[in-house]
Amino acid sequence: MRLGPQPRKDRLSARIRVVMACVLVSLVSGCMGEGMSPSMGLFDSKPQTSARSVTMFVASTRRDDRRVGDAVGDGGLHHALVMVSVPPGHQPGVIEAPTFGKPSLNRHFTLTNASAMTPERFKGELGSHISGRVGADRDILLYVHGFNTSLEEARLRLTQIAVDASFGGVPVLFTWPSESGMLSYVSAKERATASRDALQGLIRDLAAVPGVGRVHVLAHSMGSWLAMEALRENAIAGHPDLDGKLGDVMLAAPDIDLGVFRQQMARLGSVARVSIFVSREDRALSLSSRLAGDRPRVGAMDPKNAQDAADLRKLGVRVYDLSGVSNGFIGHAAYADAPAVIRSIGAQLAEPRKEDSTSVAVIDARGAGPEGERIGGAQPPSPMAQPLPSMEDTPQSAKGLR
Repeated sequence: MRLGPQPRKDRLSARIRVVMACVLVSLVSGCMGEGMSPSMGLFDSKPQTSARSVTMFVASTRRDDRRVGDAVGDGGLHHALVMVSVPPGHQPGVIEAPTFGKPSLNRHFTLTNASAMTPERFKGELGSHISGRVGADRDILLYVHGFNTSLEEARLRLTQIAVDASFGGVPVLFTWPSESGMLSYVSAKERATASRDALQGLIRDLAAVPGVGRVHVLAHSMGSWLAMEALRENAIAGHPDLDGKLGDVMLAAPDIDLGVFRQQMARLGSVARVSIFVSREDRALSLSSRLAGDRPRVGAMDPKNAQDAADLRKLGVRVYDLSGVSNGFIGHAAYADAPAVIRSIGAQLAEPRKEDSTSVAVIDARGAGPEGERIGGAQPPSPMAQPLPSMEDTPQSAKGLR
């Protein structure tokens, strides 16, 4: 072991990493990013005409600090039932929030009720909410947020997704202690790792709810790594498809090392229908890659690059290219900020389960023909396998938000 002062080159390298970490934390502050504002989404869409209330179940590894499931975590799992009101005039792709002060029921997303629950009551209430439903309304949508996201932000984001995607099933939020300060991006992975077993158990419990249809998983950024690890653990335990209950696994801007993702997919095998939303313009993932020693991140892969396309083909996943769809500088939350994308997610959730194809369908968000560009052979058309609106079809005012 070498003692004494570090060489000047090593010191500079360490300082560069610190600066990059600061910039990354700044870029992904909230990790839900550009949609948390009163501005319009990239593609205009008709606002809803009446108020709505969304009921969601929350499972949290954040330690309770006298608020329901809030604060930093200790690995224990807390449960809650919450209700969020969505105002009339809600614009798809936007989370209407006050610039300052308390939210207004008539103009903002507002938490109207939050009650803690025991694990037993949590399962019982889930069963009650599903009982009597038919078709896709029996499904569960499990949302796992990304780095530097507060409990409030996660609840509002899942509410917006459920409403904009017209999801008729039961939304469930898994929230982990990701809210943090500067220079904590690396340690956030440790907190995610500490929450892995809790998420694995939650997924298993959701699949066991009497009468449940399918358990869909939607995860964002670092939450994608956490979700895939939990699914991998269940696969190792002998339940790769949750005994027939696993629905779609959708990873938005997944902050996952490509080599790690290959191992995760190998464990899940062909039973999981995994979709990834990528963008070569995602600046947060570009910095994450640099911090990881220039290791490629799955969410920043470019389907138009020959090597990336070859790697994606081997993974057996469906790939949706959101390059050019972001309504902000960072480009890390396009999956929820653009109404056309979130509507397509809703269409995929409502789609009948197909077991007969694992080929890769790459959808160019700028438009690539009647069914998009495909890689790896034929695949049955689906509501999601349609090109999103091209930039030429986008209102001029929305273009200016890019």
